[in-house]
Amino acid sequence: MENYFNYFTEIEERFLQRRSGGLLLSTLDWALIETWKDAGIPLQAVLRGIDEAFDRYAQRPSKTKKVNSLAYCSQAVLTAAEDMKEAAVGATGEEKGRREPGFEAAQIAAFLRGNADKLEKAKLPERAGFATGALAREEAGSLRKLAEAIEREGKLPRLEDLERRLTVLEEKLFAVLMAATPDEDLVNVRAEADRDIAPYRRHMTASQVEQLHKQYVHKRLLERCGVPRLSLFYMH
Repeated sequence: MENYFNYFTEIEERFLQRRSGGLLLSTLDWALIETWKDAGIPLQAVLRGIDEAFDRYAQRPSKTKKVNSLAYCSQAVLTAAEDMKEAAVGATGEEKGRREPGFEAAQIAAFLRGNADKLEKAKLPERAGFATGALAREEAGSLRKLAEAIEREGKLPRLEDLERRLTVLEEKLFAVLMAATPDEDLVNVRAEADRDIAPYRRHMTASQVEQLHKQYVHKRLLERCGVPRLSLFYMH
């Protein structure tokens, strides 16, 4: 997938623009964006899908219910992604690897250090056999070492490799967090996910609902503990 480091921000802005403002995105919305990003759906496909979904909504004779979630646009986004994939067959790929302007080594280093500080301040659940606090401190140290290495080089690192390393750190942290969180808390978060996703199930495939549920629980647990997202997609 191309390096759309403003992926989340542009999707948020387009959705709020088409919805004519209102509340900020919900946990469900952010989790859905995460599933699109993980599935490799291009930013332009998401933006096109949002526009098409709202264009169809505007043509409805009755608009008693306002569009309150990105999930309403889900099917249109998947359709747009398929259309773009077909159109790309035989393309030369001249734009492959293009980086967004203004993405600097100093910004990445600052992002890594900021997340290290947040990890050390996070309120993680403790449970016998799961040293969540120790892992958070260890990963904070790893982030600072990565930041120092980038500053020594004085240039952008290979972003795909850095993103892969950050993903490993986050997955390890989340696995320990899941194991250390009390069962009752996990049940409550999963029930919350079920309630929020329920109205939009008909707009999504079964596999997408399953992935969205997983991302929702993931995001909610991290939020509750004050754990930052480590991916470069969250830099802005």
